[in-house]
Amino acid sequence: MKAHIYVLAIAIISNVASAFISPSSTLLPIKGVGRSSGSTKLHATIDLEEETPRDIAYMEEWSYAYGIGRADGIQLVSEDIDGFVDVHVETTQDLPAGTSVMYIPNEVILSSNRAIAEFGRLAEAESLLQANGVESEMREFYLILKILVELEKGEESPYYYYFNGLPRFFANGASMTPFCYRCIPPFAAKLCQKERAKLNHVALGCKSRVQFLSEKTRGDSQLWEWAFQIVYTRSFEAPDGSGDLCIYPIGDMFNHATEANVEYVYDDAGNCYVQTTSDVAAGPLTMTYSDPTNPSYLLARYGFLDESSPASFCKLGVDWHISDELTNIGYSYSTLLFYKDTGEVSEQVWDVLLYKYLGETDVGRQQEFYQAHMSGDYETKQSFHECYYEQTKEKLLEHIDDILGELDGLSQKSAYGGAVAGDDHPRLPLILRHNDFVRATFMAVRSYYFPGEPYAEQTGSFSLSTRDAFFT
Repeated sequence: MKAHIYVLAIAIISNVASAFISPSSTLLPIKGVGRSSGSTKLHATIDLEEETPRDIAYMEEWSYAYGIGRADGIQLVSEDIDGFVDVHVETTQDLPAGTSVMYIPNEVILSSNRAIAEFGRLAEAESLLQANGVESEMREFYLILKILVELEKGEESPYYYYFNGLPRFFANGASMTPFCYRCIPPFAAKLCQKERAKLNHVALGCKSRVQFLSEKTRGDSQLWEWAFQIVYTRSFEAPDGSGDLCIYPIGDMFNHATEANVEYVYDDAGNCYVQTTSDVAAGPLTMTYSDPTNPSYLLARYGFLDESSPASFCKLGVDWHISDELTNIGYSYSTLLFYKDTGEVSEQVWDVLLYKYLGETDVGRQQEFYQAHMSGDYETKQSFHECYYEQTKEKLLEHIDDILGELDGLSQKSAYGGAVAGDDHPRLPLILRHNDFVRATFMAVRSYYFPGEPYAEQTGSFSLSTRDAFFT
């Protein structure tokens, strides 16, 4: 690393946030750092193809030059996952709770609020977002525009070397192909397709409505998709309650975990610090991106499998009409849980199964059970569960075997697709791991409640009349 970059580098051992040095310069392009090319357009000098290597070394130089500080022993670690580089943060030493491990100056943070202030409200684009049912994605839309504006500046952008160190390959729902959707269970496929719809409505559908971008940029779908992916996989809501959506350069390299050990905090000047939330042993530093009991959502949104998740949504009622009564009984992705390690199910699973069973057999009894639940009459509820335990247990087994049967069929599809398509579907290994995780969880529940009921795996020949019928 160059000597003048070392001058700006921050490596602090202190546990207090004030130990980090704030940059004195304004956010300007860095001259002489990194490789130069003849073009002035970033999307002409950066290769957005999925196989493009990430320029991590110059991104690290950029971070030091822009005053992004790290405590002593905090380092970026590269790891190969399915043939693509993932970068995450680790500490080489034990850290006590409350340690500030990273500092991101306010001026470096990419902010949706600042993007709106910079561009003004785009009424035509916002109307289109509302018409397409994605008005909740306004912050993401303006952050996408901020990235595109910086991309148009080429090497004059202060974020040039940061962008050049980011991934081009993504394995989330927005990046998947129709083949991918055919290889995952219906619930996960539904979530993945929802992310693809966001890409179409939030980014690609609004290209022509942003007149301050160049005609070339407005017509570059690959560029819009990349900006979309950066926003949707690397942005977090600011911890100050402002509702701002932010990307924290280098501070966005912390991986997800169920048991997270760091979080973002702000000082009075809006500078961001990453601090440990507990005593941490040397190793990975992680934060929680979303509900850890819904690994299928993490796959759809971010493109990874959280194998540390202790439980997952049981996939019950994916095709049901979810009434107010069902919701009141406890129907929710975050409460209808199968526990991977123990094989137990949440109380809400039993409640929902019994409510549905009674609805099919005795509506009057269903309403008695519902009223007992709503009034907090635990004894009456418990008597219902005892009376109908065998029936609800049968419903549970039926649901488990339905999902396992779906997974059997998906395994055959995936094996066929992998054999025929080979490297054409680089997301397939992740999809297979996700399906194996779901299978293991459902088999654990099955073994716990039905130890004497062997499961007969559904096998058979999988064939299609033509190759194109499967891959399109």
